[in-house]
Amino acid sequence: MQIELQPDKRYYSIGELAKAFDVNASLIRFWDKEFDILKPKKNAKGNRMFTPEDVKNLQLIYHLVKERGFTLDGARTHLKEGQKKTLDKYEIISKLEGIKLQLTNIKNQL
Repeated sequence: MQIELQPDKRYYSIGELAKAFDVNASLIRFWDKEFDILKPKKNAKGNRMFTPEDVKNLQLIYHLVKERGFTLDGARTHLKEGQKKTLDKYEIISKLEGIKLQLTNIKNQL
């Protein structure tokens, strides 16, 4: 799942992310409690505000749990053991999928 990050935006609300990932906000709240790599800030009202780094981590969690079928414990272990390696692989795959989509769009326009 590729989420378009807006370069001028510093924080994303839980509602925006729930809509982007097509999941309930409660799932993102649950993942926030379960995974230490998520560290959203809270505003004066107590609402979670996610940084672009948090969004990248959410994409990785979503990929592991929803797309690859990891259990929460399995995803947590996978992140702890090889977080940097996994992030690099995921970023490369995401970039390649984006390039493939662009090339497909160009091909369709020809």
